[in-house]
Amino acid sequence: MKLITFTANGFTRIGALTDNNKVIDLNYAYQAQLQSEGKYRFKEIAEAFVPSEMEAFLQGGKESIEMAKNAVHFALENPTTYKHQLIFNKEDVKIEAPLNRPGKIFAVGHNYREHILEMGRQIPTHPVLFAKFANTIIGPQDDIPFQPVSEQLDYEAEFAFVIGKRAKNVSEEDALDYVAGYTVANDVTYRDIQRRTLQWLQGKTVDGSLPLGPWLVTADEIKDPQCLEMVLTVNGEERQRTNTANQVFTVKRLVSFLSQLVTLEPGDLVITGTPGGVVQAMDPQVWLKDGDVVRVEIEQVGVLENTVRKTREE
Repeated sequence: MKLITFTANGFTRIGALTDNNKVIDLNYAYQAQLQSEGKYRFKEIAEAFVPSEMEAFLQGGKESIEMAKNAVHFALENPTTYKHQLIFNKEDVKIEAPLNRPGKIFAVGHNYREHILEMGRQIPTHPVLFAKFANTIIGPQDDIPFQPVSEQLDYEAEFAFVIGKRAKNVSEEDALDYVAGYTVANDVTYRDIQRRTLQWLQGKTVDGSLPLGPWLVTADEIKDPQCLEMVLTVNGEERQRTNTANQVFTVKRLVSFLSQLVTLEPGDLVITGTPGGVVQAMDPQVWLKDGDVVRVEIEQVGVLENTVRKTREE
């Protein structure tokens, strides 16, 4: 199932995207299903198990995902049985980032061998971690704001996963059971700011520097996250290409490693590193500029495309 966050009629809610580009409002669809079954307090039950906000929905784990799947089937078979609109055409809604307020955003550095080599570094023995914050997240139909703090704007294609249930001291063997789903990310980076200090945080947390989406593909749809092709282009020119098989630290390893450090919660986001081909390693360096179109495609997951737009100083 492709889980999305969408805006329609001035309200932002979660939905599922069908193969024929229909958007099903999951909360309203589940309300309609419960009402058809004669349930009392159907609104309250739906809000508890299939709420209208993604982070809350993920807290329901696999049980809520199964309820949502059943609600999708009900809505497709009974599209006009409820006072609220259950089904939208994809082109009639704005698709937002699947997550807007994750509790934690972990980013992994130096996780593809070719990128490590182009940066002149050694293969790490432990994952290199840094953080991004919710202020960085924009959606698949938003522009990347090129803030006037730097002229060295770079892209980083990233495969991302979202935690689906509380995880502490998880083994690698069991790790994938704690993943809710997968999405596409672009770790937009202001390189000169990143390099000003030993810590990378400054160049990684500028407003609007994490395009995310277009949806969250539930984990049951991707049996092996370590065999996916990933390509990034700028204005149609290929800049990055790899396969997640080239990761130094796999999704399993990252879930297990992170869960030894902190308690992972549903909705926590992990972006798993970028391959070779970033602007910083180019000669000459061709930094992103106003109007550039950056497209990231990951096999079995989706396509994330955003346009760079320069912002003005306040």
